[in-house]
Amino acid sequence: MKKFVKIFNLPLLSLIIAISFNAKANTQDTLKAFDEVIQQHHGKVIYLDFWASWCTPCRKSFPWMNDMKAKYQEQGLVVLSVNLDANKSLAEKFLLETPAQFDIFYDSKGKVAKQFKIKGMPSSYLINREGQLVSAHTGFNGKKKIKYEKEIQQLLNLTTE
Repeated sequence: MKKFVKIFNLPLLSLIIAISFNAKANTQDTLKAFDEVIQQHHGKVIYLDFWASWCTPCRKSFPWMNDMKAKYQEQGLVVLSVNLDANKSLAEKFLLETPAQFDIFYDSKGKVAKQFKIKGMPSSYLINREGQLVSAHTGFNGKKKIKYEKEIQQLLNLTTE
């Protein structure tokens, strides 16, 4: 497996994203709820996805992320997603049309995206079991999803490469 440079650790990631809004929590519980989610997933591989309602490849990535969660959850994969729409109702409409089987967080001010230096939509990151950011991706299509799944398998120690 390739060696990657440590860019973020899990506690820092928790602090960065804690400013966002969890779809399952009311506003006053947001910081606590997200911190609990990050702590709950310590020791697991995290696929972190940034998306917006206007993004066509984002719409195509949701069924794949649902599949990845279903396929690899028992081996330790967690899928988390951050929406960047300024208007939360646009994200909610998107989610009615393209359901997510994973936690969604909201970053309407783009503070989390800025920390990750998002270059396009969708952008995704893989974080290993030690909390290290090991892979960054921009875009989504058939070829890329094969590559992303191989990276997930490597982090979950499911391949011999």
